[in-house]
Amino acid sequence: MNYNEEFWNKYSDENEVRYNEEFSKFVRDLATSLRCTSILEIGCGTGIDLRLFPNTFQVHGVDLNDNALSIAKEKQPIADFKKGSITELAFDDNSVDFVFTHGLMNYLDDDTLEKGIAEMFRVACKYIMNCEKFEENEKQIDENQKFRNMKKRWLEYNVKFISNVDMHEDIEPEKSRFTLLKKL
Repeated sequence: MNYNEEFWNKYSDENEVRYNEEFSKFVRDLATSLRCTSILEIGCGTGIDLRLFPNTFQVHGVDLNDNALSIAKEKQPIADFKKGSITELAFDDNSVDFVFTHGLMNYLDDDTLEKGIAEMFRVACKYIMNCEKFEENEKQIDENQKFRNMKKRWLEYNVKFISNVDMHEDIEPEKSRFTLLKKL
């Protein structure tokens, strides 16, 4: 896995302006409606998608960037933010009710993506969600990103597809693809 620390430091410094309250509400309300009590965002950055969760939730975030994690811990001290990689999550099997990514999978090379999906499946207890830039036949966006087809990536796993639709632009301005899976 290639990790460009300079790129991600700059990204985390600019992350606060990307805060989208509608998306944060959407994730919180979805996890609540699915009767989840623990949540993990992989590639959590500064934790903007996790900020609206009440303290009745066990909130976890994993990221590789120390700068982002420092901001996340400052903004949401009650949450558990850890340095870690999607390919080696420091969680027990079936230990988190709701595991998700938001705009992370587009930045991963294919090998890291496959290992990351396996790890998400391993630690998820009930639900998995990906919100990623979508293209049916995956293609490069720029030197750092690739459009993804997450439904295709999950076909080999024991999951039920609950949803695989484009997000409404009022909730996610980049119109990412919302893929929600129930682990079987």
